[in-house]
Amino acid sequence: MYYLGVDLGGTNIRAGLVDEYGDIIRMNNLPTLRERGFEPIVRDIAMLVRGLIEDESLDPADIEHIGIGIPGTVNRKKGLLIYANNFDFANVPVVEQLRSHIDLPVYLQNDANCAALGESAAGAAKDVNDSITLTLGTGIGGGIIAGGKVYSGFNDAAGELGHTVIVRGGEQCTCGRKGCWEAYASATALIRMTRRAAQENPASLINTLTDGAPGKIDARTAFDAEKQGDEAAAEVVGEYIDYLSEGLIDLVNIFTPERIVIGGGVSRQGENLLGRVRPLVEEKIYFKGEPRTSIVQARLGDKAGIIGAAMAGD
Repeated sequence: MYYLGVDLGGTNIRAGLVDEYGDIIRMNNLPTLRERGFEPIVRDIAMLVRGLIEDESLDPADIEHIGIGIPGTVNRKKGLLIYANNFDFANVPVVEQLRSHIDLPVYLQNDANCAALGESAAGAAKDVNDSITLTLGTGIGGGIIAGGKVYSGFNDAAGELGHTVIVRGGEQCTCGRKGCWEAYASATALIRMTRRAAQENPASLINTLTDGAPGKIDARTAFDAEKQGDEAAAEVVGEYIDYLSEGLIDLVNIFTPERIVIGGGVSRQGENLLGRVRPLVEEKIYFKGEPRTSIVQARLGDKAGIIGAAMAGD
């Protein structure tokens, strides 16, 4: 039996044919062109999934279901996209519209939850039942897996882990509050901190590596400059790791997952990041006994969303 997973992003629609083991057999994609409205996007989703079925010479009866991961809040029971800040529409009957084009069961899920499902089914949390997957990117995406299933609350809106406040009255967050973890531990936050350090330290290697252009600073810059002995960059990295650790301590204290999986662009630092985060978390978590939560790097990269969407059926 096969599954179809769709990762609907603001820039691209990515679809994959996935087998029962969580392996992607074939992938395809199209630009989202979100300004068109949702009906043309649904038609493109249908075209992509039909193409995957035909390219593998399968029959629709070979497909268990289609799962769609969407950035935003969904009503899974009603098959609705309630709200997504990447799209200029709301309360869209996604399941109804897609089923008018292709006669297969369709399930919706938040995209961060899909990433968590993907890592749980076929990635870094494959061997545990309780995990949290975080994506450190523009914001902080989060998905909670409890007993092998997504925990999404009574209204499918749970898991906004980046919007817990760690600094009261702190940096402005896009959600409207101040001091959210996302405003201190996302890639966006790291870039802001690096730019500030570059401005305050003109002789810093941060400026040398980026030709003095703030727009060239990215989430790697401070780590790259630190490796070359730059003190200002080392302060940025140390501060960032402290903030990341504080939020992780909260997650461990609240959920005690067996594993926390960290993905997204910042996670590419690997042990240079996680090797320094773990002892800070170990030192400050409430529970001092064994066993303890392990913190690991994500394995699936941008395939996690497709695999998780494919596994999003009830």
